[in-house]
Amino acid sequence: MKAGVIGVGYLGKFHAQKYRDMEGVDLIGVADVDEELVEKIAADNNCEAFTDYRELLKKVDAVSVVVPTIYHHQVALDCIEAGVDMLMEKPITTTVEQADEIISKAKEKDLILQVGHLERFNPAVQAMEPSLTVPVFIESQRISTFKNRGVDVDVILDLMIHDIDIILNIIKSPLETIHTVGAPVVTDFTDIANARLIFENGATANVTVSRISRTNTRVMRIFQPGGFINVDFGKRKVMTLHLKKGEFQENGMPKQDIVVRSFPEGDALNAEILHFRENIANRTVPLVSGKEGRRALDVALQVIQQIKDHRKLGVYAEDMLGN
Repeated sequence: MKAGVIGVGYLGKFHAQKYRDMEGVDLIGVADVDEELVEKIAADNNCEAFTDYRELLKKVDAVSVVVPTIYHHQVALDCIEAGVDMLMEKPITTTVEQADEIISKAKEKDLILQVGHLERFNPAVQAMEPSLTVPVFIESQRISTFKNRGVDVDVILDLMIHDIDIILNIIKSPLETIHTVGAPVVTDFTDIANARLIFENGATANVTVSRISRTNTRVMRIFQPGGFINVDFGKRKVMTLHLKKGEFQENGMPKQDIVVRSFPEGDALNAEILHFRENIANRTVPLVSGKEGRRALDVALQVIQQIKDHRKLGVYAEDMLGN
């Protein structure tokens, strides 16, 4: 597979390294408008440097697209025109209409369109899936320190969309209602937010994100009949608790089976790109296809719009959170 990377900023350079070291892949080149940066990344990875990604598209079979979200639509259309398979970083685009166009045109040309929802390839997330039954309540927290990247979008598209994607994949029921709160603190966009997602089957997910904390926390707790699952994305650890029917402790609480598994050597990005390579080789539908990327984007945009509407009405995060 002849591969390339479009956009070699913070995350794009790691894509280049994974392609460089992957068996069955030839990293042809990297592209970026920053000439000095792209020359350095190309030299580090023993490949060609391009300041015009369209020249790179003439030489490759597949690319990772790791440019700012506002450029995803145009870059994707150029990739499709060139007949190049894509691993598009999340979110897929900035609007549902753009996502629909990309998905439709990629399908017409029988091209692979995989969306980079990286947490799906976190080994802890993959390990918890066999333990899922019928989740009834999900509590998710994704709290991070401020970084001067990804701030061209608000925290919902930057961080919350990861958890939205996972939750939509876990709960097998249509989304019914959304209740939100959020506010800008450091940037002009929303930096802290909470969304309560309620599904038609009664399942509820409470999702909190922040990019202005002094610590990092990335956890999800999934409650279901007979027990719960705790996933720590950062530590790549999953704990499952199962209640034993008919067996009780002295305090009347059912006895529990608790299993904790850790995956310290897990490499989600490498797993994601391996999956991309396999989809290209076998022409199979990705785990996170354009359809899943579009679904997560749709919900994220509804969350963003509702927060904006609340702000117009003078409903502030401090009041709604009771602070």
